[in-house]
Amino acid sequence: MPFPSLPRTPSGPRRRTLLASAAGAALLVGCSGGEDSAEERRARPTAADRVRKAAARDSADLLTRYDAVLAAHPALTARLTPLRAEVVRHVSAFGGAPARTVTPAPTAATSTPGGTPSPSSSPSSSPSPVVPVDEKGALGSLAGVERTLSDRRITALADADVPGELARLLASVAAAGSAHAYLLTEGNAR
Repeated sequence: MPFPSLPRTPSGPRRRTLLASAAGAALLVGCSGGEDSAEERRARPTAADRVRKAAARDSADLLTRYDAVLAAHPALTARLTPLRAEVVRHVSAFGGAPARTVTPAPTAATSTPGGTPSPSSSPSSSPSPVVPVDEKGALGSLAGVERTLSDRRITALADADVPGELARLLASVAAAGSAHAYLLTEGNAR
């Protein structure tokens, strides 16, 4: 004889209720996690941001070198002004801000023979580049920095995951740097 089955009333929550609650909780956690990761992504610079920032900083440093050479050798103003203007545009293209002040740079005359500033030269928070005393040496120094920077930008193109627009800008500015190096040394052969 079979026992009569009594209707069972669940003493706790049903299985469907638990599953729906778990799915809802997972959905909420997934949504809130997405906001945190978006905030983290905004706080963490991308490879392209790092490359752009480094390129802006390098161009600003190059601009400082141009200013130092111009301050030490005013006779080179006509020759260097167009190249310097291009460097200012490069700084702006990379999102940087060029320095507004031009401070006289130490020349080789105020430096020790090793090329370091002598103790009598005034220290500053960011030391100015040492400029050779002769114009040919100053132009050669600028050309060397332009070449080095151009090579560094080309290497950055190969090493980093740089998006198309920034890659084109880096390549263009690297080519301009090579042209500047040529123009700076081409006049010395005359």
